[in-house]
Amino acid sequence: MKRQTLIALGVAIILGLIAVLLANTYLSGRERQISSQLPQGGMVRIAVASLPLAYGSDITPDKVKFVQYPAASLPPGSFRSISELLPQGKRRVALRTIQVNQPLLAADLSGEGQNASIAALLPDGMRAATVRINAVSGVAGFVKANDTVDVLITRTPIGPDGASQGRQVTDVLLQNIRVIAMGGDAVGADGKAKVTGTVTLELTPLDAQKVALGQELGDLSLVLRKPGEDQNIPKVETVSLDDLRYSYYGSQRPGAASAVANAAPAARPPVVRVSQPRRQPVVVRRAAEAAKRTSTISITRGTDTKDYEVGGYAQ
Repeated sequence: MKRQTLIALGVAIILGLIAVLLANTYLSGRERQISSQLPQGGMVRIAVASLPLAYGSDITPDKVKFVQYPAASLPPGSFRSISELLPQGKRRVALRTIQVNQPLLAADLSGEGQNASIAALLPDGMRAATVRINAVSGVAGFVKANDTVDVLITRTPIGPDGASQGRQVTDVLLQNIRVIAMGGDAVGADGKAKVTGTVTLELTPLDAQKVALGQELGDLSLVLRKPGEDQNIPKVETVSLDDLRYSYYGSQRPGAASAVANAAPAARPPVVRVSQPRRQPVVVRRAAEAAKRTSTISITRGTDTKDYEVGGYAQ
């Protein structure tokens, strides 16, 4: 083998070793950098959904997989083994919709051996109350589970003596109320309007009492709204028969509008009229007739002599 060939082969081997060393150094540094960014405590295996789970779906081993999760950011209620998730073959069901790769948490699942329950979805201190509705009072079925509504009541006021006053009014009974279920549907996943005869609302104990009394005294209606306290009406008013008309005064009450209408009109500023002096008619007088110019001629016939005026009038 020629000397030049050996030299070229040696140089190639040396360059290859240098390239391997540099790549190894870079990859090692990258691994250390990634490791430094990971939370302290390492990674742990937790159970996540391997496919979408709807409300009421059974949790079975084929619907569960385990992934690595940062131990420092571990969500409460997670499960680290299939025996912890499904102990001794006891079933669990999903209480709300769970997406793929979403951790399976105790708050999203029923208890061991229990079925899906609306009570498990209620926050602490809240109650579930059902209200009678129809196609109109239920917004034609467009209200879905987890929507937010206001509750209106149409009733006949009762006087201090307990007698009905005979004129119906409508009040805002509750605001910013979450809908738990429409009829027996607590999911509403199909997105289609569905008319039902009942709606289940998430209420405080006091609001539940108001709803129970309101159903006995009048008719309840739902008003679909955007969620949030900032959408609440700060000052609600009672609407009566007197308000069922268009008012030029906008939100003013009829009494206020009448007061404005009956108020004395403001004094109008005096109007100063400037009259032009009358122009005197121009009287055209004809000049006096020119003096009459005449000439007298005397004509004698025999012994008779007559004078004749000859001439005209000046123009």
